[in-house]
Parts: sequence; structure tokens; C-alpha cells
Amino acid sequence: MRAVRSRAVRPRAIGAARALSLFGEHAGGWLMLGVTGAAIDTARRRPWLEATAVVASAHATNIAVKRVVRRRRPILDGLPALAGTPSGLSFPSAHAASSFAAARAYSQFLPVAPLHVAAMAIGASRVFLGVHYPSDVLAGALLGTTLAAVIARRAPCS
Repeated sequence: MRAVRSRAVRPRAIGAARALSLFGEHAGGWLMLGVTGAAIDTARRRPWLEATAVVASAHATNIAVKRVVRRRRPILDGLPALAGTPSGLSFPSAHAASSFAAARAYSQFLPVAPLHVAAMAIGASRVFLGVHYPSDVLAGALLGTTLAAVIARRAPCS
């Protein structure tokens, strides 16, 4: 983690990581994508809204797990975090959970590769900014992907 954080010195890279992180904050960007998809793609409005609910569920589940685990965010001497956080709790990463849930849920409407690249970039941004351990991001990604897959299996066939 120190190796990743020590490379976070270029203002453009820090700005890009902060923008990615902002998109993922409270799953906001992903939720807006889902609501926008529902508004534009009226023929598939209900599936879009169901997929958006998966993203919201992943975020809420992640927050519940985070409150139980109570792992503190990383602190590296000489390398302060480059972004603020809504809490001091770290495990699992809500950004990763909602992003990977969105990649899975929205893949029925949008190309899969860009969704997964975005999810990975958002997860990586959290380590780059110094607010998560890599294991937080991995656990969040697994939680979001698994939850989205389980919900998709339970969804009624249309």
C-alpha cells in the first residue's frame, strides 16, 4: 500500500482518482446512471429500476457489514489520505461494493467491459487516495458482485 500511495504525487492523477471516488460516493453516480437509464429506456424501465435497486442494496449491505467489522481506515506515516471520507470505517469498501454490483446489474443494458473497467478504477482510486486497504476493495468487490448475482438469480423471469 505504501508503494501505491507514494506514487500519488501527480496532480492530474490525484484529480482523476478524486473524480472517480466522487462518482462512487454513496453509490451516487451509479444510482444516477440507473435512474437515467430508466428515464431514457422506457421499454425497459422496470428492469433498469430493479438493477438500480441492486446497487442501492449492495451499498446498504456494505454499510451494515462495515458497522459490524469496524476496521479503521489506513494511516501511513508521511502519507496522509488524499480524500475525505464519511466515516473512519474501512472494511469493506462501499465504493467497490456498489461499483461491482452496478457492473453486474447494468451489464444487461450496457457493454460489460467498460462497466468492469470503471468498477476496477473506482476501487483502485480508493487505495491510491489512501482511504482503503487493498483487502477492503477486494472484499467490497466480492460482496457487490455476489449480491448482484444472488438477486439476479432470484428475479422472476419476464
